[in-house]
Amino acid sequence: MKFAPMSELLNRAATEGYAVPAFCVWNAETMEAVLRTATRLKAPVILMTGPWEFSLLGPPDLGAIAHALARRFEVRAALHLDHGNSLEQVEACLAAGYTSVMLDYSTRPLTENVEAMKRVVAMGHPSGVTVEGELGVIGQVDQATVEGGGQSTLTDPDVAAAFVKETGIDTLAVSIGNAHGIYTKLPQLDFERLMKVHATVPVPLVLHGGSGTPPEALRRAISLGIAKVNVASELIAAVRSSLLDQWTSGKNLWAPIAQAAAIKAMVKVLERWFHLTGAAGRA
Repeated sequence: MKFAPMSELLNRAATEGYAVPAFCVWNAETMEAVLRTATRLKAPVILMTGPWEFSLLGPPDLGAIAHALARRFEVRAALHLDHGNSLEQVEACLAAGYTSVMLDYSTRPLTENVEAMKRVVAMGHPSGVTVEGELGVIGQVDQATVEGGGQSTLTDPDVAAAFVKETGIDTLAVSIGNAHGIYTKLPQLDFERLMKVHATVPVPLVLHGGSGTPPEALRRAISLGIAKVNVASELIAAVRSSLLDQWTSGKNLWAPIAQAAAIKAMVKVLERWFHLTGAAGRA
C-alpha cells in the first residue's frame, strides 16, 4: 500500500457521512498498531506526527518507518504532519513522503496565516499533497478560559469562507469549543457555529481534540461536516496507564513485554474510535 493524499480519504468521508480518525503515532510500534487495526477493521486511517514526535525522531526517519510499514498492509491511509510550526518543518515532511501537511499559524495575525498557507499550498499541491489549515485558536483543556473558550478564538464562518477561498487549502480545522487534552468536564461544542461554517466552506472540516468527546456530540459534529477527527490524548493515556500498572504490580518487567502490553491497551482505544467515527468497514 502507498499512502494517499488525505483529501482523497476526507472527500469520500464527507460525501458518505462518516469521519476518518487521525491518530498520533511516535514510533514503529504505534504506527504498526494503527495500520494493523485499520486493516482488520477495513477502515481508512490517518497517521499523524508533529513537533512533539520530532523531538524523538525527525521527519526523515518517521517517514521512512511509516512507508516501510505501509508496504505490509492494504488499507486506505494518509501520512500527515500535525501542527507543523515552520515552513522548514513542512518542507522536511514533504521530502520525507508525507501526503498531507498542516502549518499551524492560527495564533498569528490573520494576514500572516493567509500568506503562510498560500506558501504551503504552493509547496504541496504540485506533488498532490493535501494541505490543512486552522482558523480560530484550539487551546489545551486546562487553558480553555484563555485559549479555547472565548468567542474571539472560535472560528468565524464568514472569515473561514474567505480564508479557504484565498489560500486554496484542502481542509479546515475549526475551533468550536473543542480543546486538546482529556476533558475534565463535558465540552460544549457550538453546533450552530459548525453548521454555519459547513454551509459556507466547500472543504471537509477537521475536529482537533477528539479525545473525550461524547459519542452523541461526535455523531452530530460528523453530520455537520466534520470528516477528520484527531485523537492523541486517549492513546497516550492508555499506554501510560498500562505501563504504570505493570510497574506498580511488582513484577520483574522486561521492556519488550511491557511495551507489547501497552500497545494492546492502545489498540482497544483505536478500535473504539474506528467505530465511533463510522470509519470501520469503509475501506
